[in-house]
Amino acid sequence: QVQLVESGGGLVQTGSSLRLSCTASGHTFSSYAMGWFRQPPGKEREFVAAISWSGGSTYYADSVKGRFTISRDTAKRTVYLQMNNVGPEDTAAYYCAAERSLRGVVEPIRPDYWGQGTQVTVAS
Repeated sequence: QVQLVESGGGLVQTGSSLRLSCTASGHTFSSYAMGWFRQPPGKEREFVAAISWSGGSTYYADSVKGRFTISRDTAKRTVYLQMNNVGPEDTAAYYCAAERSLRGVVEPIRPDYWGQGTQVTVAS
């Protein structure tokens, strides 16, 4: 059983920065591509960012490209989402996800597992 636990969400002001973390357990972390998705209020869940099993490739949604950075620390079994210059449009529940894959990421991952989510609210 794979468990993904997110942390780092909260209430922030427009233009500020925030870092989300997702710690994984129950599987071989290095065999999984990891990603972040989000679900804004009243909307469907959408892809945000992905990183390959090795960390060698990343892929971003156009809406966050240049502002958000995904990274992973294999020793800590943790994936991060650094969010800079956030705005009200980034308000959402953010979900960590894992796909068993040893390929590079050139598109959104197709999750096999999901975390429970962490809320990010950006005040204008």
